[in-house]
Amino acid sequence: MQAEVRIERYADQGRCVAHIDGRVVFVRFALPGELVRIELDEPHDRDERFWTGEVVEVVQASDDRVEPAWALAGPLAMGGGVGGADLVHVSLPGQLTWKAVTISEQMKRLGHVDVTVPISRADGDEELGGLHWRTRIEMIADDNGKPSMRRRGTHVRVPLTTMPLATNALLDVAAANGIWDGGFEPGAQIRLSVPEPRQAVGESDYSDIGSNYAVLVDGELQAGTRQLTERVTVAGREFSYMVDANGFWQVHRQAPIALANHVIDLVRGEMDGAVSAVLWDLYSGSGLFTLPLATMIAERTRMFSVEGGDVAVKSQQRNLRALGLNDVDVRCGDVSRTLAHVPAHLAHPDVVVLDPPRAGAHAKVCRQIAEAGARSIVYIACDCTSLARDTATITGLGYELADIHAYDIYPMTHHVETVALFRRA
Repeated sequence: MQAEVRIERYADQGRCVAHIDGRVVFVRFALPGELVRIELDEPHDRDERFWTGEVVEVVQASDDRVEPAWALAGPLAMGGGVGGADLVHVSLPGQLTWKAVTISEQMKRLGHVDVTVPISRADGDEELGGLHWRTRIEMIADDNGKPSMRRRGTHVRVPLTTMPLATNALLDVAAANGIWDGGFEPGAQIRLSVPEPRQAVGESDYSDIGSNYAVLVDGELQAGTRQLTERVTVAGREFSYMVDANGFWQVHRQAPIALANHVIDLVRGEMDGAVSAVLWDLYSGSGLFTLPLATMIAERTRMFSVEGGDVAVKSQQRNLRALGLNDVDVRCGDVSRTLAHVPAHLAHPDVVVLDPPRAGAHAKVCRQIAEAGARSIVYIACDCTSLARDTATITGLGYELADIHAYDIYPMTHHVETVALFRRA
């Protein structure tokens, strides 16, 4: 079923809102103010409170609409549908507006905080047109053994001959290892991880990378090395991290630098030159924030670090040992359960840094942080809806939102990273 609708406003998950006979319709590949023809998703006669659909024709276009830079990720009706870039039809300035407005609306609706959210684009993204930012990609081999992505709403696998969101360094690795030529077992999971060669000047190429990359097939190393080296400069100091090729790391080539520097600036401001500090780093991964927090905040710093993934914890412990850092108590386990058994000398943090998964920290962890007496909380969020929900909890526990800033480290997608500072009122 098709219908012509006027798009009203931004919604979640890269969609916009329209109405058909009073019923809410969430529309993919639309922009506010546009008049578009849409195809409703099947079954279109269902009785849910809302319907979903996708643009098949633009009758009146927004000034923010552009031709998709990666056609395969665009609308189905225009030959796309593979996903991975749901704002590919939006100009780069329009993407910033979309994300800033969405965060502000969620913070007001769910967090009960009225705030304008500044947003920054990562260095180099404008010059690259919002492409070539992913240092990790995953694909599945199709029936012919070629790397592919599934076309939305079907079982069709679309073979890929490149990945426009991947960094130039990753594309060099893919070409050198014949990834696009195929030869994989049908259904095989293919993952490429290529740390950005930051020491190189100008355009990177395969020679800059050496063996610091990984090609994994069904989790098994096929080329490169399992333990990758990531280098991040924070406040003028370079930190080196060993990260498992199949583990989590910020995927944008500049994200670790932007986020770590912002977090350290906030925590330094909260500590205000104190000579000693007790810090918590929750959902700490391989230690992106842990290492600079342990070395750059106070003359004497004691830390409590909690991460649920054992592979990431092993990486973090290895990274701490390499720097000779012995005052970081690293725990592997569920954050809430672990916080119920914090050693006495670490039980009352000055500042808590947390970077939870997309679902957020949830009320229990927020309450545990408040009960521990933390005077400041730095919350790094990859989902603004979860951040807004947790904001309502945190402010209800006696904190106020003191600072908020967003980073567009997921160009061409609706995702955005937000860093919020809460201070005890």
